[in-house]
Amino acid sequence: MTRVYLDTSIYNRPFDDQTQPKIFLETQAIILILQMIEVRLIELVNSSVLEYENSRNPFVVNQQSMERYLQIATLRVLVDENIKNRAEQLEQQGIKSIDALHVACAEASQSDYLITCDRRLINRCQNLSLTVINPNNFIFEVENGN
Repeated sequence: MTRVYLDTSIYNRPFDDQTQPKIFLETQAIILILQMIEVRLIELVNSSVLEYENSRNPFVVNQQSMERYLQIATLRVLVDENIKNRAEQLEQQGIKSIDALHVACAEASQSDYLITCDRRLINRCQNLSLTVINPNNFIFEVENGN
């Protein structure tokens, strides 16, 4: 089964300004991804990093929505020394610290994909064995693979 790690931008995208076409299309893809998770077509990974970021979200509705999905994850990654060390290596490649922790957690969980709306993160992760991808491209890739 395909294993996915969704970064915080994914969970919050449905609450962004839907009048912007890029945001609207990403939201539609995210809804499909979340439906695939709910019916167990793909496996969701949670992490202590996601939980930490979510706890700092000032918008209660966004926070509760993200928490609902994190609870149905089939795997939860706790940050340990190996993940911290890997995140430090990723930071040296120009990846922001919180994003580096997400990537390191996704790698540690042996996720097939890290899905994000962050174009900068996608660009910085092109040389990794982990596929870091936009939600729209993930849907296209999954559909073409079936």
